[in-house]
Amino acid sequence: MRSYAIGDIHGHLELLKRAHDRIHADMAIHGPAPIIHLGDLEDRGPDSRGVIDHLIAGIRAGEDWVVLRGNHDRLFTRFLEDPEWLDPNMSSRVNWLHPKVGGIQTLQSYGVRAAGDRPLGPVHAEALEAVPPEHLAFLDARPTLHQRGEVVFVHAGIRPGIALADQVEEDLIWIRKGWLDDPRDHGPLVVHGHTALDAPTHYGNRVNIDSSAAYGGPLTAIAVEGREVFVLTETGRVPLLP
Repeated sequence: MRSYAIGDIHGHLELLKRAHDRIHADMAIHGPAPIIHLGDLEDRGPDSRGVIDHLIAGIRAGEDWVVLRGNHDRLFTRFLEDPEWLDPNMSSRVNWLHPKVGGIQTLQSYGVRAAGDRPLGPVHAEALEAVPPEHLAFLDARPTLHQRGEVVFVHAGIRPGIALADQVEEDLIWIRKGWLDDPRDHGPLVVHGHTALDAPTHYGNRVNIDSSAAYGGPLTAIAVEGREVFVLTETGRVPLLP
């Protein structure tokens, strides 16, 4: 059983299109299979709106794409629902429009200026006008976990020792502590992003494919055959070994 996966996109439409190109080149050799996108579609990059439009259009056209929810996807939709809302996993001094988070760039892609000198009320009102309801509905409908065969795909990770059916959204989109340092076999191989690295890394029990596209790094695409993982490059597959 083969699957493809793409790491955290963070508003980089051109990187996403090139990742899809690498996957389609691999499919031309090995045949079609689903592509799982690991969430964090927006924030920090230049074209969050374009990324969401592209994914919606592809799914509507019949592409076999799964798009998971990441923590940044939830930050975006919760801001639209309530601009005063603060995610409990973040510092009380940091909201979605904090310069380190990337919401400012996301709203810019919709034509909304959200610089720090603007009051929150007008920014929120303009965002509600600018963000298509279709985008909000799409983001709200994203699943937090997808399993195919021996592999589980999530945004951040899972809570070790807890059955997959009992995992909660807070962990699936946010977890680091107690997960990144856990060497146990989790049963299925877990493919995730969320924690930015210089390059995709295989830890034996999990594979992190967030290669820092949010910070100027590449956007990783992989092929998974059973439990074997291959990074897709412009010249073909490269095995990713533990």
